[in-house]
Order: sequence, then structure tokens, then C-alpha cells
Amino acid sequence: MTAALDILLTASLWAAVLRIATPLIFGTLGALICERSGVLNLGIEGIMTLGAMVGWLTVYQGGDLWTGLLAAAAAGAAFGLLHAALTVPLGLSQHVTGLGITLFSSSLTYFVFRLSVPVSSTPPTIEPFRPLAIPGLSDLPFLGEALFQQTAPTYLALAATAAVAWLLARTPLGLAVRMAGENPHAVEAQGLDPIRIRIGAVVAGSALMGLGGAFLTTAAFNSFFPTMIQGRGWVCIALVVFSSWKPGKALFGALLFALFDAYQLRLQHVVEGAVPYQLFLMVPYVLSILALVVMSRRARVPQALMQPYRRGER
Repeated sequence: MTAALDILLTASLWAAVLRIATPLIFGTLGALICERSGVLNLGIEGIMTLGAMVGWLTVYQGGDLWTGLLAAAAAGAAFGLLHAALTVPLGLSQHVTGLGITLFSSSLTYFVFRLSVPVSSTPPTIEPFRPLAIPGLSDLPFLGEALFQQTAPTYLALAATAAVAWLLARTPLGLAVRMAGENPHAVEAQGLDPIRIRIGAVVAGSALMGLGGAFLTTAAFNSFFPTMIQGRGWVCIALVVFSSWKPGKALFGALLFALFDAYQLRLQHVVEGAVPYQLFLMVPYVLSILALVVMSRRARVPQALMQPYRRGER
């Protein structure tokens, strides 16, 4: 029992929490922006898979790591534009289109990957982002190792959270995005175009999803395999509800899920096989579902979410 509690006091655990949370932060922010504008994007699982492959392949073909991230964001934005084109001006079902985007992008990812890298017993690797120690802060006891020795994309994810929160709450553009998800007719009455706002939000949100996938191949690991997203996209969708569509709570939810995940990995070594490891793997998802059930009871859904907008209709 003491060993299990001691895990919570180790800096390496909290450093791992930030690493595991990083792709969830990017993905949740991306889904949140889409939904605040009124568009549900179930293509997130496929877009993250595509971003992971594009980011890795760009570096594998000779690009630098930052170019890999930009390419992943561009690939995510392109599939976001496809999703937006089908759901916003055409008004097709957001559920069906999103699932179609996931299937299409996942299949395309595997196809391009196999064209670029023939089947081999050992996946090719790249040189990933290395931990970036913040001068003056990385030497602090406990906090230095936990917070200030992360890779650059992790710092970028934290900065993106603050930027999205500020943009949505403090800027006219953020107000327009939120109103497009609440009452697009009111947006039109102000002389703005709800269709363009929704398309822009879905494209920007999907670019963040692509970044979330690219983190896995350019920072967390150094190679790509088609199943590496492992349901993180669906977790992000749940975290948006958990957060009540607020970036600060989305960050907290991602860190909470990552804490469950990092803790169960270390707890497996403490019990030394006394409990089947599959039960430990299940714990983060079960606890997240319980937290989601509790939090979602008070969640306020954007009123125009999943409602197509057509000019002139009331």
C-alpha cells in the first residue's frame, strides 16, 4: 500500500502525465473549437492517425521536426475542410460524415504508409524531439523534472490551451465562433457569415487534431504504426463533454486521464502480476467514464450543435 502511494510522490510520474496528456490536449482543443461553432467532428480518430503518419513521414523523408508538425497540421486542416464542406454548406449528417472521414483518412494513411515504407520486420525510426530544459526552472526540486523538462510540443500544447481560451472568451472572433454554435441566425443578423465561421473553426480544430497525432510520432515515439492512436480521438470527444466546452477544464480532463494511465502503468510493477494487466489497462477508461457521467449532468451543450444552418430559414 505504501509503495502504491509513493508513486504519486515521484516527479517522473507527473512528467509522464504531461507527456501522455499532450496529444489529448491538442485533440480535445480541436474538437472543442469545432463543437463551439456548432459542428461535431467524429473524424478526429482518423485525422490524428493521418497527422501521426504525415508528421513522421515528413521527417523520415528529410524534413526537420517542426516541418513535420506543420505538415501534420496542414493534413489535418485539409481533412477538416473536407468535413466542413460536406456538413456546413451541404448540411449532411455530421455523425455519418465524421465516421466516414475517420474510415477514409485511416485507410488512406495505411495505404500511403505502405507505399512509402514496404513491409519490414522493424519499423523505420526518426530522431524525435528531445526534452527541452527551461533555464533556471528545470533545476527546481520536483517541479523542475515534472514540468520544465518536457519536449517542445508539450509546451506548445499548454500555450495552445491558453491561446484558445483567450481567443474564445476575449476576442470578437471567439464571440463569433461561440455564437455560430449557439444561434447562427444572430451571427447573420450582425452581418457575419456563419457558414464561413463554421468552416474556419472546423479547419483550425482539425489542424490541432493533426498536431496531436504528430506528437506521438515525433516526440513520444520515433516511428509510426497504424494503430498507435488507440482510441485517443474518442477520448478527446468525451473530454469535450467533460470540460463543458471550456479549454481550461479540457486541460484538466486530459491531465486527469493521463494521470490514471501513467499511474496504472507503474502500479503494474508494484503488484508484480498478482492482477491481470488487462484490468490495469481498463482503469483509465472506466474512471474517465465515471467522471464523464458525473460532469456531463451539469454540462451545457451549445444550442446549435449538429444543427445545419441554411440562410433564410428560421
